[in-house]
Amino acid sequence: MSAEESYKVRHPVLRPGRPYETCIFDGDNLESTFHFGVFQNNKILGICSFFKNHHKNLNYNSQYQLRGMAILGNQQGKGLGKLVLNFAENHIKSLGVKIVWCNAREVATKFYVKNNYAIFGEPFNIEGIGTHYAMYKVLN
Repeated sequence: MSAEESYKVRHPVLRPGRPYETCIFDGDNLESTFHFGVFQNNKILGICSFFKNHHKNLNYNSQYQLRGMAILGNQQGKGLGKLVLNFAENHIKSLGVKIVWCNAREVATKFYVKNNYAIFGEPFNIEGIGTHYAMYKVLN
C-alpha cells in the first residue's frame, strides 16, 4: 500500500487535532520503506510502516524501525494490530532482517510487550505527543 493511504489512519489516530502534514514522515516514499494495512470491505482499518533505520544502541547490522502503528479507534481491541504487525514482521524477516525497533508511546507498551517487544533505555518525551519507550524485537 502507499504512504498516502496510511495517512487516512495515521492522522486521526496519531495526530488528532494537529495539521495533516504532521502525519507525513521523512522516508515515507523511499523504496526501502514498507507500508502495511488491514482492510475490511476495501476500507482501511489499521496500518503500520517499517523504515530501514539503524538504532545506535542495537548491535545489529540490518534493522528496521516500526513507525506509525495505528488502528482506528472503533476497531481497536479486535486483534487487528496483532494481525497487521505479524504480517509486516514476517515480510521484514523474509528480507533477512534480524531486529525491528520502535519508539512506543507509553499507552502502547503493553501491546508491544504482548507481541514480544522489550523496552531498552530510559523513557523520553516527544514534544506534543508524550512519553515514549524504545522497544525492540529479535525476529526468529
